[in-house]
Amino acid sequence: MRFLPAGDLAVSVEFAEEISVEVNTRVRALEFLIRQKGLTGVLETVPTFRSLLVYYDPHAVGYEALCEAIAELAPQASTTVLPPARAVELPCCYDTELGLDLEAAAERLRLPVDELVRLHSAAEYLVYFIGFTPGLPYMAGMPERIHLPRLETPRTKVPAQSVGIGATQCCIYSVESPGGYWILGKTPLRLYDPEAPDPVLLRPGDRVRFRPIDRAEYERIAAQVEARTFRPVIA
Repeated sequence: MRFLPAGDLAVSVEFAEEISVEVNTRVRALEFLIRQKGLTGVLETVPTFRSLLVYYDPHAVGYEALCEAIAELAPQASTTVLPPARAVELPCCYDTELGLDLEAAAERLRLPVDELVRLHSAAEYLVYFIGFTPGLPYMAGMPERIHLPRLETPRTKVPAQSVGIGATQCCIYSVESPGGYWILGKTPLRLYDPEAPDPVLLRPGDRVRFRPIDRAEYERIAAQVEARTFRPVIA
């Protein structure tokens, strides 16, 4: 573990060079401990794949003192200190009209469309962190058989709630934005809703599964989401 200053208001705590579940677990555990202990001067924490960015008030705590306090907590940063992971079920419609790249991805992978859908929806995905846009999850756990390099030419606009894959990762676009993932389908759920009591649906550490639905069920759930009567399945 090493500490790197990020300007004069933050420190980056780096755990390793590689991306792995074990490293990310330590990142999330350290963030949990920092919040739980209420370290003096800490304003915000931002987890990533392999590091934790800690913003602080330099009038309340100095850089060296903060690094020392974090270093004291680091040995405790393991799975045992984290609360139980949430299991989240996300309905996903793998319709070719919503899955903009579904057929092209299946052809590139030399798989029938149904088999690509089966492989994608059968996996369990770990949310490593939230970033890029509000509520967008960076997730891993995708079967190696459906690994694909990202699109050579990214789209300038990807519809919100689109479910995509790229390289070893799966993501869900929380808002309309540019992107280079292969779009396989769409969830009717909002990953980011600024008017909701909890604006961001997913959290780092969540375990996510996709439940395939047809277009009719997609429209029914979308109407319930719009009316704010739908409750996601979270255990």
